[in-house]
Amino acid sequence: MGQQTVDVVEAGTGPSVVLIHSSVAGAGQWRLIMSELADRYRLIAPNLYGYGATEPWDGPAEQTLHDQATLLTGIMSEDEHPVSIVGHSFGGSVAMKLAAMFPDRVDQLVLIEPNPFYLLRLAGRDDAFGEVMTLRNCVKEHGRAGTWAAAAAVFADYWTGPGSWDAMPDDRRAKFAEALRPNFHEWDAVMNESLTVDDWRSALPDDTTVISAADTVGSLAEIVDLLSASCPGWRFIEVAEGGHMAVLTRPELMIPHLVQALS
Repeated sequence: MGQQTVDVVEAGTGPSVVLIHSSVAGAGQWRLIMSELADRYRLIAPNLYGYGATEPWDGPAEQTLHDQATLLTGIMSEDEHPVSIVGHSFGGSVAMKLAAMFPDRVDQLVLIEPNPFYLLRLAGRDDAFGEVMTLRNCVKEHGRAGTWAAAAAVFADYWTGPGSWDAMPDDRRAKFAEALRPNFHEWDAVMNESLTVDDWRSALPDDTTVISAADTVGSLAEIVDLLSASCPGWRFIEVAEGGHMAVLTRPELMIPHLVQALS
């Protein structure tokens, strides 16, 4: 891949905080949180490959977390002071890689239900890994066939609960299916990484916080449990509800914990 122009949404003044979005959502997922925190931070929300005005991934190699993190290197060089990074879901995995690539530039890392799914395989958590492989295979198969609505139905129901797809109005379904396209390549990034959980513990800041919801999906609960067992020096915070998308569904629960983690 050549040098890419990154579409970025910015707000506020103060210490810099980079906000890395989840799959499908794009940088717009941070809108409410940015409006609440703009009085104390300079908030930088980039769109990853295929979101907003950032060009899609065009390979031909399989995408890696290093590719996504490299996309954001320009952001890391803009400020002479250390930055904080917040990442949600796929954005959490990208945030981990970005922080590991710039250990002297990152002073705080906040991971909201990160999804480095390959760690489940390395840890022998076969049931959870099989669960996400089923979803991965669905996205890959329907993506190759161009039947994105079928993939989107399974994807939406997995992450936001059974019946979520049926409850969407038709125009929302069409937008969701279109926004799912970058996820075809994101699966490669979260399945083919090689760093072990011990490698991550050594590479990431001591000031790392992991936030999760009590009612999240099983595979993400397993990853949080794995990180908690392996990284005892990190902070782990559990919100009562909101599921995997609590950033969007229950921002009032997330914001106080983000402020605490970044303070």
